[in-house]
Amino acid sequence: MPTLTIRFDLRVPDFASTTHAAQYAACLEMCQWAEQHGFGAVSIPEHHGLDDGYLPAPLTLAGVVLGRTQQIMVSVAASILPLHDPVRIAEQVAVLDNAAPGRLALITGVGYRDEEFAMAGVARADRGRLMDEGLETLFKAWTGEPFDYRGRTVRATPRPATRPHPIVMVGGSGPAAARRAARFRVPLLAMADDPTLAEVYDAACAEQGFAGGFAIIPSRIGMVHVSDDPERDWARIGPHAVFDASTYHAWTRPDQRSALDVAGTTVDAVRATGVYRIVTPDECVALAEELGPTGTILFHPLMGGMSPEIGWEGLDLFASKVAPRLS
Repeated sequence: MPTLTIRFDLRVPDFASTTHAAQYAACLEMCQWAEQHGFGAVSIPEHHGLDDGYLPAPLTLAGVVLGRTQQIMVSVAASILPLHDPVRIAEQVAVLDNAAPGRLALITGVGYRDEEFAMAGVARADRGRLMDEGLETLFKAWTGEPFDYRGRTVRATPRPATRPHPIVMVGGSGPAAARRAARFRVPLLAMADDPTLAEVYDAACAEQGFAGGFAIIPSRIGMVHVSDDPERDWARIGPHAVFDASTYHAWTRPDQRSALDVAGTTVDAVRATGVYRIVTPDECVALAEELGPTGTILFHPLMGGMSPEIGWEGLDLFASKVAPRLS
């Protein structure tokens, strides 16, 4: 059976019929539901300064989700490390890892939106250097020992419960990310469906003498919603999918790739890509069989400001008519 992941970015565009408070409440209930129904992870991203209230503080939400659940992993995908003081990030992650040992995964990314770098007072041109400095700082901080950081002595306590450190991956869409992940001896979470990234990563790991790494290459499936009437639900969900797709596409730069980039601006165009899928229970079972144990089915039940009622319909149908048929 593929890994089951549930994702939340908690955006509420102007045309949505819900509120941020309602979305956050539903998110927490859905995370508990996901744990009860065999999901492997909750995925939460990070962006800043958007009109729709895109989640800006993923570690804060991660702490609430970890407190409301017992076993499910929480993956911050991705934490834009160059925007932050890495010592503070190390402290926050250490606290969460002590509260819920081994259940937080930190996927680090360099970021790409000019507006976010301007808002943080960080030069976008420095993001590669800051990413390297940030990763090095995290690993030093998690030893619990004093170390030099930008000319001053700092120390982060407590140490994380997970040794030698909490789960960290490098996310990215190009060879630089693959080589960075190998250099820091952590896995690569590719953002582009390009198998050559795994080849670059493997070669760089060999150069580093790192035998414990792996690269995750995504499929072009960004959202699955289970429905007993897909045509009805495309009419209801389609505008939210178009909003989700069009805003991400608008942020995409020429030097950036994403397996989930969709240029369509109509419901029919977005639907035709196959990135957003509204499927019957039978089609969901078939998709799970097609993806196999190395694949991932991603649910995004509040995508683009979808009402919790619609999201729950899809989740409940999955629980009653799909999950019992998955091995």
